[in-house]
Amino acid sequence: MKDNKKKKRIFAAVFPLCVIAALTAIFLSYASFYYKADETALAAMSSYANVTVEKTDYGYLFDGPSSDNALIFYPGGKVEETAYAPLLHSIAECGFDVCLVKMPLRFAFLGVDKADAIIDDGSYENYYIAGHSLGGAMAASYAQKNGDKLKGAALLAAYPTGKLSDDLRVITIYGSKDSVVNMENIEKGRQYMPSDAVEYIIEGGNHAQFGSYGQQRGDNDADITAEEQITQTAIQIFLCFTKE
Repeated sequence: MKDNKKKKRIFAAVFPLCVIAALTAIFLSYASFYYKADETALAAMSSYANVTVEKTDYGYLFDGPSSDNALIFYPGGKVEETAYAPLLHSIAECGFDVCLVKMPLRFAFLGVDKADAIIDDGSYENYYIAGHSLGGAMAASYAQKNGDKLKGAALLAAYPTGKLSDDLRVITIYGSKDSVVNMENIEKGRQYMPSDAVEYIIEGGNHAQFGSYGQQRGDNDADITAEEQITQTAIQIFLCFTKE
């Protein structure tokens, strides 16, 4: 009888650990398959057009002409961060230095507060945050809790789930052909936006072409090129953040 009780106690103690280990292994296996940066993205990791790309503790800095304004960027889930180099290079050329954050296991929910270290460094007068898909959702979450540290937020195929300060300049951008983002949640997210928030739809754009990592599962084919989608995105972010 005592042996049976002892075995039960051991089982009760060990079983939860086995479950945690199994779930961790499953998650790590899931995370190991991700969308990789394509050749266009890898080329955009080079310095050109008045933008210097350099590796940092948090990821990469796209150092353009700006000395006052920095945009912190959170990548989409299961997407290699360098896949966003063409977009971020374009934004830096427009006049915002861009801090590309490398997320743990490529999931922004594991690094929601990564922006803190960048802002605390105090290298810039004004900080903005942006992100794509899951990265956009986590950027919105950060902005919701840290609105006093930021000047604005750009949500690419993403939406907030809590109130964003009316003091923030906010823009939501998504493609008309996007079949990955939940449009019902985009609509629900409008209630949390500042009254002067901008919503911009890229006609013919899809979900994946904010980055350069190929076709995304479940997404529609775009009717425009990735270059066109990236150009529109960079311009709209710049216009939103610099409007008087």
